[in-house]
Amino acid sequence: MKAIILKEFGGVDQLELTELPTPVIGEGEVLVQVKAISINPVDVKTRAGKGAAGALKDQKPMILGWDIAGIVTESKSEEFEAGDEVFGMVHFPGHGKAYAEYVAAPADQLALKPANISFEAAAASTLAALAAWQAFSDHGRLRAGQRVLIHAAAGGVGHFAVQIARHTGAYVIGTASAENKDFVLGLGANECIDYKAQRFEDVVKDIDFVLDTHGGEYVDRSLQVIKKGGTIVSIPSSVNAGVKEKAKAKGINGLTMMVQSSGEDMQHLAGWLGDGTLRAEVSKVFSFEQMAEAHQAVETGKTRGKVVVIF
Repeated sequence: MKAIILKEFGGVDQLELTELPTPVIGEGEVLVQVKAISINPVDVKTRAGKGAAGALKDQKPMILGWDIAGIVTESKSEEFEAGDEVFGMVHFPGHGKAYAEYVAAPADQLALKPANISFEAAAASTLAALAAWQAFSDHGRLRAGQRVLIHAAAGGVGHFAVQIARHTGAYVIGTASAENKDFVLGLGANECIDYKAQRFEDVVKDIDFVLDTHGGEYVDRSLQVIKKGGTIVSIPSSVNAGVKEKAKAKGINGLTMMVQSSGEDMQHLAGWLGDGTLRAEVSKVFSFEQMAEAHQAVETGKTRGKVVVIF
């Protein structure tokens, strides 16, 4: 099968297209013929030696990627059978091995792909959508009527978070560039702040919940606008040190999180994708042979929605 291995941590020149044996599945697994792969910032960071690099450094061959959508060709699980179209985030934060023509995936980390969406949209609705959903359901417990501030609202996690928060019944404020204002409002946000023209802390107050996808100074600035008893969930683990302590000092709940593979959560998202409550924005599509270009696109930090690679 075709696969892309990472020879060493570093630049995109370390990504190498090669041929490897098709994986052999174990009990509870399915073999998925991959049709589309979503590329995330963690893919780029891991390639460079950060992100999940520590967990993967001894894996040979090292195959990056966690987000897949495709067709089951073999099953050793009662959950799926050959021919089923599935999607999910596999083995995160372990060795997902998604950059391959076939992936051995735990059945309990997948869901059936809704018939009304493409493989590209399905692959896009995995890690990023799971992170948004888990931030609101497992960590912060967002409720109807609350005021929520979502940073990078046009990005991968952000654009799903806007839709989920609005569906929950929250009042949604997003930060994005002026170019993406109409996009963010179209997702259901009540307000969109141009982060280049205004500092959000100058125009926002009485926030119940902040979803932080930046870390760093955004943590300190966000704490200025949150009510006592409110919540901040900060996702980027490498740049959110001290968020719990800083928040506690202000009477705020400060939380960090790492997204987890979950078939149950994927089924929840599949229901929303199927009925139109949730939609994925796929801004760029690359071929498998263009994996380096896909990484470079994500690395800019300026992409709207998701970047997807297809076979």
